[in-house]
This record gives sequence, structure tokens and C-alpha cells, in this order.
Amino acid sequence: MYGQIHVCVRSLVIKKFGEEVWETILEKAQCDDTTDFMVFHRYTDQKTIGLVVAVSQVLDVPLEAVLELFGEYFFEYCLDNGYDKMLRTLGEDLPSFIQNLDSLHSLLAMSYKNIEAPSFRCEANSGEDTLILHYYSRRKGLYPIVIGLVRAVGKHLFNSDCTLEVISKTDDNPMEENSQDHVVFRVKVTDQAEKEDESKCRELALTQKEKSLRSFVPKFPRRIHIDPSSFCKALPYHVVFDGTMTILQSGVQMQKICPDLMKPGGKLHDYFELVHPRMPLTSENIIRFINANFILQIKESMCGEVTNGKAVVPLRSKAFPIKGQMILLDQSVGHIMFICSPRLTSLTELMERNIFLSDIPLYDVTRELILLNQQRIAEIEISKKLDETTAELKRTATALNREKQKTDSLLYQMLPRKVADQLREGRTVEAEKFSEVTILFSDIVTFTNIAAACAPISIVEMLNELYSRFDALTSKHGVYKVETIGDAYMVVAGVPDSVPDHAERIANMALDMVEAAGEVISPATGRPLQIRVGMHLGGVVAGVVGKKMPRYCLFGDTVNTASRMESHGVPGKIHVSPSAREKLDNKPYIFEERGLIEIKGKGEMVTFFLIGRNGEVRLELMKDNNTTVRGGTLDTNLAEPNASLKWVDSHRMSSDQNDRTGSRQNESRTCTII
Repeated sequence: MYGQIHVCVRSLVIKKFGEEVWETILEKAQCDDTTDFMVFHRYTDQKTIGLVVAVSQVLDVPLEAVLELFGEYFFEYCLDNGYDKMLRTLGEDLPSFIQNLDSLHSLLAMSYKNIEAPSFRCEANSGEDTLILHYYSRRKGLYPIVIGLVRAVGKHLFNSDCTLEVISKTDDNPMEENSQDHVVFRVKVTDQAEKEDESKCRELALTQKEKSLRSFVPKFPRRIHIDPSSFCKALPYHVVFDGTMTILQSGVQMQKICPDLMKPGGKLHDYFELVHPRMPLTSENIIRFINANFILQIKESMCGEVTNGKAVVPLRSKAFPIKGQMILLDQSVGHIMFICSPRLTSLTELMERNIFLSDIPLYDVTRELILLNQQRIAEIEISKKLDETTAELKRTATALNREKQKTDSLLYQMLPRKVADQLREGRTVEAEKFSEVTILFSDIVTFTNIAAACAPISIVEMLNELYSRFDALTSKHGVYKVETIGDAYMVVAGVPDSVPDHAERIANMALDMVEAAGEVISPATGRPLQIRVGMHLGGVVAGVVGKKMPRYCLFGDTVNTASRMESHGVPGKIHVSPSAREKLDNKPYIFEERGLIEIKGKGEMVTFFLIGRNGEVRLELMKDNNTTVRGGTLDTNLAEPNASLKWVDSHRMSSDQNDRTGSRQNESRTCTII
């Protein structure tokens, strides 16, 4: 089937069920929204049926209901996409409309090559106020489309409600290659009062001349004033045969194409094959379909030759089709005339069959159709190339969009989103002041010794494993990663977007970082890593520094103080400044007061250790010099929120305790809740 059907299915689903449902259907049907929806491209029936079946499965609707809905929507789609005038002039009522559908399909076949359209035949149901509709198609099981289609025709063209009932379903010629579905419907047309009123109004408005034309009765001569030879020249494409299919007469061009046509006793089926309607070529079948378009094909073995100069050239290189109408001349004797024209659609076909425009009568519209369709074919070829180019552009745009998303993702990891967007738009990023943020620094205990003892690749792998865990935590807690330098890791909350809970975010981040570091093994010792963490609260100025590889940096004394909290910290602990501790008042955290210590460049400060959250406090107390107790849980019933743990024997740290290798004298201490 042509891609126009796919496009219509897509339009139907998106209009009635939305884009998300359509995306699911595409995935289910394994269709590409670009390459499988080119209007002038042909696709296998399996591809089209698979798409419709996917619609049925995703919507959880019976396939027959989907086909009915498609039939109704397809007619509306055609009305809205340039076929409205053609459809509105096809017939003055429903029976004539249906009867002329085959003619419409024949016309479309000139543009849509190798189209396999269904066939329709309509007849009155004697004794009932209904119509009998015959539907023929090589595609099995699609008859529900007809139900929706006829309903839409009645509704939109004839202001009528149509009810269809399936009377029978048979398989014509089941053992042959041209097997086809033959479904018979009973059609009841109702609610035509408005249409009858309109007809009465039009009848009253008719002029006297129009009335006389409507009451016209033709007059016939007593005898025909034309001899047989002139008749056969005037109608060069015709064949007359009797009820036994014996050929009695033929036009001169028919004899030129098929020289043996006038041999005595020749039968029509000896020279021709019936292409449409698909049925055995008998006089009974012809009379049954007397109002249909007939397409016969002259058998290749019956083709003649023409003399082109001195050379004898075959008249045609392919089976030669002719299209026309069957006319019952004398019902009493059963004579039938097939008056026709060559079914040619392009100048290329004329050349292939060695036929010229002069071989077609001047009155025959086939001349104009060939020339017009030649232009139409050129337009369709351009449209096909445009379809292909559009599909390729869509694929390229999709690939570019995927790459852009990757680039954006990488860029947003290096710079804050709003800053990155400003830089991409070519705008200058002004430095911004933030009155209150919380900053965290961490480093790895004894990193210098680990780096000296291990191969560089082992250090890189260790840092990558550790920082990958930290990076995941930044997303979890909504903090911004500023930078990493060697084993130092810096994050901030409250920048670049101000948030009221910045201190809590950093506190949660710090607790999880200490735990995550314990899950990474040192390549030097084979034991879990320990980190020192420091956090401080205060104001900063943030801005982009540099043009080549620009970096988003923080400036101010708050940065220095946060760094000092980390460098004066203790392995495995979170060192907290007074301002950060105060911000976390009345929050569910447990602190250990460290006491008064000397901070380089800051003087003496009373600092704290963040032990954990209420209910999940991790204690790490030194017992009997070298024995470490880990993973203890503080009974929160013994402590109020923000309870402090204080060393009973406070001890001032010596200067060597600030060494970044983390070495410090072992101390035997106890703590009490105060």
C-alpha cells in the first residue's frame, strides 16, 4: 500500500488519542516515523496491516472496530486534503457514488502505479427499501473499512444515516492466484428528509427551460446513416460480440493491434484477459457488472507487428490494456459492444508499445489525459524525492538533537544550567553575590602516601570510583559540584540558585560522603578509604572566569574558612564551623563539640563535629588506644535534637595534628551527652 494510508493512520491516532499513544504504537509496530510515512512510496501489505494491528493492541480495541473507524476517518481525511470536489461530483446519490468508485480508482491508478484498489458494485434490493453492496478485494479481512467509509459518505455528502449489515462473505476463485474476498452488504439509508426538502426547493427554482430539458425525450432515426466501414473507422477501439462471446465486429485500431481478431468463430476470451472486475470473462458476468468499468488486456501472443520504414517492429512489448464500457445492444439476442480506449498513462508507454497520439481519435480524452498525466508523473517524482530528502533531513535533525542533548548534558555538568545558557547565547555572565551559602571541602586521608605507593592508573581508578559516588550524591541532595583538584572535592548549596535549606543539603551530603568513601578500597592498604570533611556557612561572590575553558568559581572569605575546616579536620569526621552549626539549630542532627582550636589565619574558634542524624548516628570513638568502635547507634530517646557530645578530658590539638596525612596521636577518650 502507499504511504498515504500510513499518514492517514498517524493523523487519526494523533487527533483522537494523542502523541504519546502514537509513539507507543510506533514502537509496537516497529515503524520509523520518517521512512515509513512517505506519501508516494509503496510499502508491503504486511507493514501496513502490522501498523493497524499495533493500533488495535495498544488501544485494546478489536481490529474490526479499528478498521471501521479508519474507514470513516479516511473519507474525512480525503475531503480535507484536496479530494473534496472530486468526491462531491462522483455521484448524485449514494448508489451512483458507489457505482463510480471503480472509475475513481482507475483514475488514481494513473498517478499511483500498481495500485490494487478494491471493486464495488451496487444494486437495488427488490422488495426492500435497501441497497445491496458487493465488495471485492484481494486483501482479506479488510471489509470493516467499507462500513465506516459508507457511513461517512452518507453523513458528509448526502445528509443520510447508513446502516450496513454483512449478508455473506465468500472467497471467489479460492484455488486460483486471483483469489479475492467477496463481501455482500445490505445498506439501509435513513433520515433523508432534509435532502428531499432541498430537492423540492431546487425543483421549484427551476426555470421553464430547465424543466423542458429535464422532460427531454430523445428521437431516433429509422435507420443508421453510416456504413459498417465508416463505423469501424469512427470508433476504432470497439468490439461487438454475442452471448456466446463470439466476436462479430471490431474497430480498425483493434484489428491493427490484434490482426487475428476478425477470424471467423473467434471468442473474446481467446484474445483478451479480464483485468477488472476480477471475475471469469463470461457474458453472464458482464451483464451482472454492466455498469462497471471494464479493463481488458490483449494477450501478448495475439499482438501484431507494424512496419516502421523497412523494419518490422513489434506493436507492443508488454500486455496491452484497454479500458471502456460494456453496452448491451439487444437484450433479446444478447449482443454486447465493448467501446474502449487504450489504457495508457504516459508518453513512455506510448513509445514502449509503438503507438502514437495520432492512433487515438481526436475526440478521445485519452490524448489529454496522457499529456496531463505526464506532467503529473513528473510532479510525483519530484514529490517522492522531496519525501526522501525530508526523511533524510528528519533523520539528520534527530541525530543532531541527540548529539546536542549529549553536549548540553556535558556542558551542564561543567557549568550551572543558567550560566551555560547565557554563554551559549553569547551574553556576558555578570558576577553574582550570594549573602548566605554553605560550602563543603573534602580530601582523602594519607592521599600523598597512597599516591607514592601505587601506580598512577590505580590512583585514577580509585578517584574515579570515589568521585562517581560523590557525583551521584550531588544530584540526590541538590547541591552544585564546584570542582575537584587532585583528592580535594568542593561542593556548594545555595549557588547558583538560592535555596533556604542549603545548610541541611550540605549536612546530608557530608554524612553520605563519609559513608560512600568507606565503600571504596585503597589500592595501597586494601582497607576502606577515609576522608576529612569541612563545612562552613557565609556569603560569596560567584562568576565565570576565563574565556578558554571558562570555569564557574566562588570567591570570598567563606571559601577560605570552609577549606580551613577541612584541613583542620579529623579523619572520618565532618568538621563544622560555628555559623554552619548555628544554622542547623533545631534540625534533626547530632553534633559533638570539639572545643576551642587554633585555625590558621582565623585565630581561635569553637568548632563542632557533625556525628549524624537523629536515629542513625554513626559513632567512631577511640577505645583502649588502638581499638575503634564503628557503626554504633545513639539512642535518640536520650538526646534532644541538636544535643552535643563533649569530650570529658578536652585536649588541645598540636600543630602536627593538622597535617593532611591525617596522622595524630592516639587518645583514649569518652563522651557524654550534655
